[in-house]
Amino acid sequence: MTHKDWAGNSNSVFKTLGASNHCETEREQDDFYATDPAAIDKLLTVETPHRVVWECACGAGHLSRRLTEHGYEVHSTDIKNRGYEGQDGIMDFLAQSNAPIQSDFDIVTNPPYKQAKEFVLKALDVLSPGRCCYMFLKLTFLEGKSRYSEIFKHTPPRCVYVFSERILCAPNGDFASMRGSAVAYAWFVWEKGFAGKTTIAWI
Repeated sequence: MTHKDWAGNSNSVFKTLGASNHCETEREQDDFYATDPAAIDKLLTVETPHRVVWECACGAGHLSRRLTEHGYEVHSTDIKNRGYEGQDGIMDFLAQSNAPIQSDFDIVTNPPYKQAKEFVLKALDVLSPGRCCYMFLKLTFLEGKSRYSEIFKHTPPRCVYVFSERILCAPNGDFASMRGSAVAYAWFVWEKGFAGKTTIAWI
């Protein structure tokens, strides 16, 4: 990426600050942005998910593979098949009435950002009491009147782990084209039934 002098104006600033994109280009098809597996490594330094995990928006399998490498039993689904050999099936997470797993499980995923609120609410609905969902989200997910009233006010996350270094999310899994990230991410951890105060930590 070449650097050049700023040539925008105040209108450009406000568009940049208000954007919901992972990058400056248009959103990728189906909002598919692959997550650097290093995000899992960071998470596992501070959390120990249940040994059975549902990755409900597995994409090309970047998070699922890394979880499997760490010894987890991972059930991977997505709204379409993007070539991940470990995918268990094609499934619309938000349309599912029942989870495809019979035993207890946690959910670990990077949800499509435009449906992130719905993914959180759905995850809390399908999880058993005491089980957790780990959502890789933009730090700005903390903002917003509707998210506060529908999620944070009554079901606050147990912890938000902010990345001290930027984690890449590649459009359509194309990490080779990435030169860095201007977006701050965090792992948001919800424990079903938790009613305490949210902790913020750095990883």
